[in-house]
Amino acid sequence: MLIALVLMYFLLASFACWLLLFPSGRATLVQAMVNLGWRMHRRAQRFSHGGGAQWQRAHQRAGHGMARGWQLLRRHRWLSLAGGLLIAVPPLLAWLWSDRIALRGYADRQYAINEQVSELLKGEQLAPPPALPPLVFTTAEVTQLRPLLGGASRNWQLLDPDFAQRLLLVFKIMKEMHGYDMVLLEGYRSPERQNQLAAAGPNVTNAKAFQSYHQYGLAADCAFMHEGKLIISEKNAWAMRGYRLYGVTAESVGLQWGGRWTMMDFGHAELRQRGVLAR
Repeated sequence: MLIALVLMYFLLASFACWLLLFPSGRATLVQAMVNLGWRMHRRAQRFSHGGGAQWQRAHQRAGHGMARGWQLLRRHRWLSLAGGLLIAVPPLLAWLWSDRIALRGYADRQYAINEQVSELLKGEQLAPPPALPPLVFTTAEVTQLRPLLGGASRNWQLLDPDFAQRLLLVFKIMKEMHGYDMVLLEGYRSPERQNQLAAAGPNVTNAKAFQSYHQYGLAADCAFMHEGKLIISEKNAWAMRGYRLYGVTAESVGLQWGGRWTMMDFGHAELRQRGVLAR
C-alpha cells in the first residue's frame, strides 16, 4: 500500500512539473477541462429535463463522495501533508532555479565573447577581410538561392563605422571560437536596389526604399565559406549550426539578428538606431 501511494505521489509530482515547465501542457489541460465542463453541463441539463428526483440522487451521490474523500484525508492527514509537499516542492524548486539552467559549455563561451566585446569598446580597430573574387557569388548553387546577389555591394567602407566594427568582431569570434569563415554577402543597399528586391516578392524582402537599415549602412547579410565554396543554404546542417552561433554572437555585441523575425533571415544582422528609419 505504501509503495502504491509513493508511486502515485511521484506521478502527481511529475505531472505538476510538466504543467509548470511546459506551456503546451498547460494549454492541453485547459482545453481538456473546458471539454469536460461542457460535457458535464450537457449531462446536467439532461438530468434536469429528466426529472428532479434523478438530479437529486446524483447530487446526493456527489455529496457522499466528497464527504468520504474528506474523511479519508483527515484519517491520513500526515501522509496527505507529506504527499502534498512532495507534489509542490519539486515544481517550486524547478521554477525558482529555471532561470539558472544553462547548457553545458555555453557559460565559458559567453565570458569569452564579453571579453572581446570589451576590447571593441576600448577602441580596437578591426580590418575588413580581403575581397573575394566576384565568381564566388555567381556560382550555380548561389544563383539558385540568391539570383540577385550579383548586383550586391560588399564595400565595407560604405557601412556605418560602428556597425562595421561590431560585425568584424562577430567575424573574428566566429573564426577563432567556432571555426567558421564568414563572408559579407551584401552591406549597403541603394534605394533603387531595395525597390528592385521588394518588387521580386515578399520571399525576398517586404521593405521598400528607406524602410531598411541597409540604406543607412547599418545592416548586412552574411554567409560562410567552406572548402572554397560559398555556403548559403539553410538546408545544410553545418551552415544552420553556424547561423545559430552567428545569431548568438551578433546579439552579444549589440546587433539584431534576423533569425528571430517572423520571416526568418538567418544571415541578416543590423544595428538599430532610434529615428533612423523615420527620416
